[in-house]
Amino acid sequence: MGAWNPFTTWLDLLFQSQCPLCQRSSLSLLCQDCQKKLKACQCHDRQERQGELPVFAWGFYGGALRQSLRALKYDNQSKLARPLGQWLGQAWLASPHATGRSLTVVPIPMHATKQKQRGFNQAELIARSFCQYTGLPLQSHGLIRLRQTEAQFGLSSAEREQNLINAFALNPRWRDRRPPTVLLIDDIYTTGATARAAAAALRQHQVIVDGLVAVAKSQKA
Repeated sequence: MGAWNPFTTWLDLLFQSQCPLCQRSSLSLLCQDCQKKLKACQCHDRQERQGELPVFAWGFYGGALRQSLRALKYDNQSKLARPLGQWLGQAWLASPHATGRSLTVVPIPMHATKQKQRGFNQAELIARSFCQYTGLPLQSHGLIRLRQTEAQFGLSSAEREQNLINAFALNPRWRDRRPPTVLLIDDIYTTGATARAAAAALRQHQVIVDGLVAVAKSQKA
């Protein structure tokens, strides 16, 4: 057992921060207990096909994972995007879907007005962390959101699809240098209406959409 070092102990105390989920002191961004709770939300069958769009999700939207995504978006805890994106990247690289393809990652965009209110696009922050870990190139503004849409929560499947008609477009600045194949990324996958609308906007310009990766998927997805 090593000798007690008051200087090291003082440094540990100095650099401790509060875990954004439980507010307990932690030397890392998330305390060990919350990390365990989050990793318990992982789903084993991460890949599924929704029509023409393969979907890859790290975990189920519930428990600590739901808490962390809500804290990220609504409690200004943008730093949570870093571990969530990294875990998603780890799972992606460990899957058979990550090999032999040249992909550019494009996050699902928010409308400019809503993003200004929030201060960030959570999908873009998650995408940055995901790309840092996987080494895939990121095109943060490959898609733009043309109009504000009604919140999807509480809408039926048909209403969700109708709500997102012509909601997305390829960024005009990107049309002459668009990559052939794109991987979409979002924080949560529910019915797939948002992902399908975004994919349709890209396919109008002959961009192949390889699929969508998300931190969480609904239990009903």
